[in-house]
Amino acid sequence: MGKIFCLMGKSSTGKDTIYKMLRDEKALQLQTIVPYTTRPIRAGEAEGVEYHFIDEQRLLKLEKEGKVIEQRAYDTIYGIWRYATIADGQVNLSEHSYLLIGTLAVYTQLCAYYGKDAIVPIYIEVEDGLRLQRALDRERMQDKPKYTELCRRFLADDADFAEEALEKAGITRHFENDNLQKTVEEIAAFVLSYNG
Repeated sequence: MGKIFCLMGKSSTGKDTIYKMLRDEKALQLQTIVPYTTRPIRAGEAEGVEYHFIDEQRLLKLEKEGKVIEQRAYDTIYGIWRYATIADGQVNLSEHSYLLIGTLAVYTQLCAYYGKDAIVPIYIEVEDGLRLQRALDRERMQDKPKYTELCRRFLADDADFAEEALEKAGITRHFENDNLQKTVEEIAAFVLSYNG
């Protein structure tokens, strides 16, 4: 039986880069689950790669069809941005294991939908000062930097990934991303331990 490896962490911990490296590691044989969002596409993103970019009406239609596995909304200074995992045929745990990026709420809702044994948390950490610098560097690269939203997200992460919340969800293993290659190797070994 396959697993869904849920990559989590505060913003700017390197999740996107780690995700791509794990996805491309042939030995892991991980399929991907592309989530859906109503937020605007960012520079460097592509439809169907990081997300499926949809509007509110399409998300409402999917919800009415009973296809929303989990959904969350963030009240940003640019309006409400929604993110969701959709039952759209991407997942077949009898044949494959999967990798996705999520939040703690995503992890708990996936556990409720698929069963806790099917979902494996991978929690990434980075020292806050370095994380803030990374976030600033990334935002500067956008056509229209949204620094206020960056600050909101940075502060919200402390509540979203509070140590008590992680413990309550049963997430005790943390991967410190202070050396990208080493971190990816550690996570790859962790993933492979579920195949043996």
